[in-house]
Amino acid sequence: MVRLLPVIFATIAVYYWFRTRRAGSPVASATVKPSARSAELGFLPVEQLDDDHCAPPAPELLRALAGVRSGDWRPAAELLAAVGTDWERRSMYAFDLGTVAAKDDGWLLTWEKTRPADPDAAIVRARSTVSLAWELRGAARAVRTSREQFDGFHRTLSRSRGELARAAELNPQDPTPYLTEIWTALGLGYPDEEMHRLWAEVTARAPQHYEAHFSALQYWCAKWRGSDEQAHDFAARAAEGAAPGTLMTAFPLIAFFEAHLDEPAKPSTYRGPELTSLVDAALADAAAADAAAADESHPRLPELRHLLAYFLVKQRRYEAAVEQFRLVDGYVDALPWRYYNSKELYAAHREEAVRKSR
Repeated sequence: MVRLLPVIFATIAVYYWFRTRRAGSPVASATVKPSARSAELGFLPVEQLDDDHCAPPAPELLRALAGVRSGDWRPAAELLAAVGTDWERRSMYAFDLGTVAAKDDGWLLTWEKTRPADPDAAIVRARSTVSLAWELRGAARAVRTSREQFDGFHRTLSRSRGELARAAELNPQDPTPYLTEIWTALGLGYPDEEMHRLWAEVTARAPQHYEAHFSALQYWCAKWRGSDEQAHDFAARAAEGAAPGTLMTAFPLIAFFEAHLDEPAKPSTYRGPELTSLVDAALADAAAADAAAADESHPRLPELRHLLAYFLVKQRRYEAAVEQFRLVDGYVDALPWRYYNSKELYAAHREEAVRKSR
């Protein structure tokens, strides 16, 4: 999965880099060298970690991306046609293709000309426009972002609204236009009522869509349009009663992480009964996702495993943390690492787990 999350998240990452540098950043200051035991376990050295992905990219996605980069739209069309109503993969793949189109859309223009009413081309176009808008804004803080950048950002996001509406009209079952518009809502400052409307459209089509929940949680976080309390409540509702294997248990952990970036929680808080219970639920959720997989597991499972590895280290549950690191090692573009120096922070936590496990 190439660049699983939008260009938007570069903005989030830099935003938090500045904030956590003031609050006491957890970023490792020196290269972490793996111990002999880490090498025995097969863990990769820092310089070999991939900070562009959180897991090995799907071969079919790589083929489609290679095709569009050479100017051929047909592999992309075949990819989206093949996923059908697997909405999680559809949204991921449409984003990855849209990210490429935001830089060079010649192949997409040909696709649109050849198939003018193709809903797959339409959603790639809409996702590319949202990605382009956030790229135009840049990853700097607002005080370091020019008026020209903001004008381009808002103008392009405004254009995305019409493209998203068209994509929704062409494929009424698809939640992807609505979950993508959450990032338009975030950037343009939609009122809460509009966000609730979007969320109703998403959940009517895919009530336990991981990317949709992640996007909505960002909207409700204090850093954007909500508060710690709103984010916590949203995450708790997502996890409550969710079917095992849907990975909805990730969101209370993400909400906790987001709420403690400016003022890190006390070590004892991580080991308290409430957070221990949340981590236990997420471990069970990950196990259920594995057990439920026929040919392939939930495409967002690696993201939950990265979160689990982090929280398990904080809870001094080192053996369990080592197991999660083993399952995701080599790839670090995931929370919590992506908000900081991905490779160094990941390697520091991994090494702590290895050294302190039995």
